[in-house]
Amino acid sequence: MWIAYIFLGVALAGAISSNVFLVLAILGAMKFHRDARGQRLAAEGVATWPSVSLLKPVHGLEARLKENLESFFHQDYPDYEILFAADREDNEALAVVRGICARYPQVRTQLVVTGPPQWLNPPAYSFHHMAGLAKHDILVTSDSDVEVQPNYLREVVAPLLDAQVGMLTCVYRGKSAGGFWSAVHAVGMSVEMTAGVVTANLLEGMKFGLGPTIVVRKNALQKIGGYRVLGEYFANDFMIGNLIEKAGYRVVLSGHIIDHVVSPLTLRQVWEHELRWAKSTRLSRPWGHLGTGLIFAIPYGILGLLAGAASGHLWLGVTLFCIAIANRVVESWVIGWGVTRDRVARDAPWLYLIRDLLGFVVWCASYVGQRTVWRNIPYQLAGGGRIAVRGGSPESEPPK
Repeated sequence: MWIAYIFLGVALAGAISSNVFLVLAILGAMKFHRDARGQRLAAEGVATWPSVSLLKPVHGLEARLKENLESFFHQDYPDYEILFAADREDNEALAVVRGICARYPQVRTQLVVTGPPQWLNPPAYSFHHMAGLAKHDILVTSDSDVEVQPNYLREVVAPLLDAQVGMLTCVYRGKSAGGFWSAVHAVGMSVEMTAGVVTANLLEGMKFGLGPTIVVRKNALQKIGGYRVLGEYFANDFMIGNLIEKAGYRVVLSGHIIDHVVSPLTLRQVWEHELRWAKSTRLSRPWGHLGTGLIFAIPYGILGLLAGAASGHLWLGVTLFCIAIANRVVESWVIGWGVTRDRVARDAPWLYLIRDLLGFVVWCASYVGQRTVWRNIPYQLAGGGRIAVRGGSPESEPPK
């Protein structure tokens, strides 16, 4: 019986911590909206826009690849170029890229074949090559599974006009290309990921980047040693923001929301994908990742229900379970719809309940070993988020 009371106490503590986090996430969302309004007003006052270079690595025929890439050719922006990079000439994505470039000759483009990456982190190697060819001082990097609106460049470039701002990054809305587990994965991007980001921004400001979009000035990049410094890290998006902030620049969270397209995935693929994220985060931000265990709600609600029944306090167990469900539904609405404008998070918040339970299991599993696999390539991770060993044939797709 005493074990049931211990579990009931753990469930109660989890209910308290997850609701404290919810309050912080709501406050973070309020700050996000205030900052976004300020950024939009500042953008409206820009008279002369600087020319920018977009850097985009590609790998294979991903879901909605044509639509994703084409969205960058529809920008309401006076002058920009787009550089694409692949590691091999026979990369299937290059045929799509060439077709799109031919349809939009007014947009200046370059295609770069980098060859097999010589660094432990392939995307850092790819960005290094593109940055060396980029003609402009502002670099906008983004993944190939990202789709953007025509006002994207205006909104993400405007904050960089402040010389104290060295980097900007964006939260994103998960956009499932089909399938149940892809939808669960996507809603986690819209809600769980975004809640964590706006809370971090509220409590300590931005000290990291998010891979789907990072905007950086060349002088800030050079001050940290360029992309070469990032070549030994698995989570190069996290580290670039961390190093730029330590170099004395501000890192800004943009008010612009982008779409992160999620290809149809099986449960196993979602598991492997999220476990990579979790292990990378654990080694990059060990204390922050440890604290993540306190923000889940559904696992503590289930534990409370079972412990309440076992201890003869079913009413308390049912209450804790209902509180957990309410917590996740509110977070799905306030963050998933209120911040990222994800209609799935608004209309089907029950998907986030499943994602919350899955996320907790992934979090637990992230403490088992330091090995991970990306595109059939094994990685051995080391302290500080560094890559100790990479085996197999190199690929150019960034770890996510």
